[in-house]
Amino acid sequence: MKTFDVTALGELLIDFTENGVSLQGNPLFEANPGGAPCNVLAMLSKLGHKTAFIGKVGKDFFGEQLKAAIQEQGIHADYLRMDENVHTTLALVHTFPDGDRDFSFYREPGADMMLTEEEVPEALLADTKLFHFGTLSMTHEGVRRATKKAVTLAKQSGAWISFDPNLRPPLWKSMEEARQQALYGLEHCDILKISDNEIQWLTGEEDYTAGAEWIYGRYHIPLILVSMGKEGSRAYYHGRMAAEGRPYLRADTIETTGAGDTFCGCVLHFIVEHGLDGLTDGDLSEMLDFANRAASVITTRKGALRVMPTKEEILTV
Repeated sequence: MKTFDVTALGELLIDFTENGVSLQGNPLFEANPGGAPCNVLAMLSKLGHKTAFIGKVGKDFFGEQLKAAIQEQGIHADYLRMDENVHTTLALVHTFPDGDRDFSFYREPGADMMLTEEEVPEALLADTKLFHFGTLSMTHEGVRRATKKAVTLAKQSGAWISFDPNLRPPLWKSMEEARQQALYGLEHCDILKISDNEIQWLTGEEDYTAGAEWIYGRYHIPLILVSMGKEGSRAYYHGRMAAEGRPYLRADTIETTGAGDTFCGCVLHFIVEHGLDGLTDGDLSEMLDFANRAASVITTRKGALRVMPTKEEILTV
């Protein structure tokens, strides 16, 4: 028996999200804890799983805020490093009227980039059922080596590997470099969560099913999840479309920050509970429905990490 259900590695940062205007008419920003891997862990923790995080923040005010935030959510923080020389990474999130977002990053450098191979905890990765990562921890060489070491160790321990490309073009030197690192993730994962625009970019296929077939034909990933925003989601299992989940559109949606991470956390919850083998179309439909419900709830809240929905809230959507 392994101690941790899910361990994730990657960015933990401050999302400055718009929250009204001042008396002078200037935009006001709220400093929300964020970062896709920890958003996923926060959802899993809310559903009762034991989770752990590997990453780095600055030894500064924001770093202390982030450490406290993940601890409050029940995420094991012993392997969160604090860099005395590089500040915590910041992101400014501009929300459009339809709830979609645009990101501006302050990360040249940012502390999340400074994680080293030597700081990757081998014992933790041997003691987790599932390991989750994305591409933001592969934008620069040092943290890229750390990420790949963690993937190797987790695979050696028999853990499932989950990957979410979570493409953020401004953080890459070139989109070709981004593509190569995304393909590394596809090569090594058992569970792929990918968005509609990402699968089109990565495969060159406009049709999502054609894109999923392109990926499966090259990498044989058992479970591919395509999140399609207002169109819902799909699950491709061993190369075929096995389920499609309808969206839960809300009149009270204010922003989409964290919706994909909430969805991903719920998918991983299902896999930790049921395993990856022998899943039926009905199982996958149930999984997508629960994940889509949860994602709809988070769109009604500012931020994500600290406000993940409970199981009861998800089931009442």
